[in-house]
Amino acid sequence: MASEISPKAEISPKAKIGNNCKIFPFVYIEDDVEIGDNCIIFPFVSICDGSRIGNNNKIHQGSVIAALPQDFNFRGEKSYVQIGDNNVIRENVVINRGTHRDGVTKIGNNNFLLEGTHISHDTVVGDYCVFGYGVKIAGDCEIGNGAIFSSSAIQNANTRVGRLALVQAGTSFSQDIPPFVIAGGKPLAYGGPNSTMMREAGIDDKVQKHIANAYRLLFHGKTSVFDVINQIKDQVPDGPEIQTIIQFLENSKRGIMCK
Repeated sequence: MASEISPKAEISPKAKIGNNCKIFPFVYIEDDVEIGDNCIIFPFVSICDGSRIGNNNKIHQGSVIAALPQDFNFRGEKSYVQIGDNNVIRENVVINRGTHRDGVTKIGNNNFLLEGTHISHDTVVGDYCVFGYGVKIAGDCEIGNGAIFSSSAIQNANTRVGRLALVQAGTSFSQDIPPFVIAGGKPLAYGGPNSTMMREAGIDDKVQKHIANAYRLLFHGKTSVFDVINQIKDQVPDGPEIQTIIQFLENSKRGIMCK
C-alpha cells in the first residue's frame, strides 16, 4: 500500500520511504534517510541525514532523529542512527548520530522513549527498554535488553547498564550498573535484585536466588571486583544469567556502581 504523505511535509526526493507509512504536515526529512514500512511520523518531526529507521515505528511531535552529535570531536563526518522495529518515540526526543566516520547510534526493537528523552552519539540501546520522562543518556553508552530508566535519570558517558536493570527516578551515575538490579538514590545505592522484571522475563525463582547470592557477594562483601568474580564462580551455581553477570563485571572499564 502506498504511503500517505502530506503535501505540507518537506521531504527530500532522495529520501527512501517504505510502504504504508503516514507522514503528517510539517515533517522535515533530509536526503540520506531510509524509513521502513508502516511507520507513523507525526507533525514537526525532523529526520536528518544518516537516519536508518526500520518498520512499525511511531515518532511523535517535535522529535529529532540523527541530530548532529554534541561532541567537540565531531568534524562533520558521515555517520548514522539505526533504529529497529516497533519503537515508540514520544514528543521532543532527540537522538544524535555517531561522532566519527561511519559511527552509529543504535536503538533496537520494541523500545519506548517517553517525552524529552535524549540519546547521545554512539550509544547502543538493546530491545524492550523504557526511558521515562526527561531521561538523558550521554555518548558512548551501552544499555542492555529490558532496562528501565525512570524519569529524569542521567547516564554519564562511557558507562553501561545491564539487562533488566532498573534505574530509579532522578538517579545520576558515572559507573556501570550490572544486570538484573535496582539502582537509585543520592548517593547511588544498590536496591536489590529486580525481581519483578526477572519474573516477567521468565527467570525462575531458583535462578533469581542465585542472582541475589551473586550480588550479595558483590555489594555486601569487602573484596575487590576481581575477587568477587572468583567468588561467584566458586560459590554460585552456574547458568546463563550468572554468566551474564560475570561477563558484565569482567568487561567493566569505568568500574561497578557502589564498589
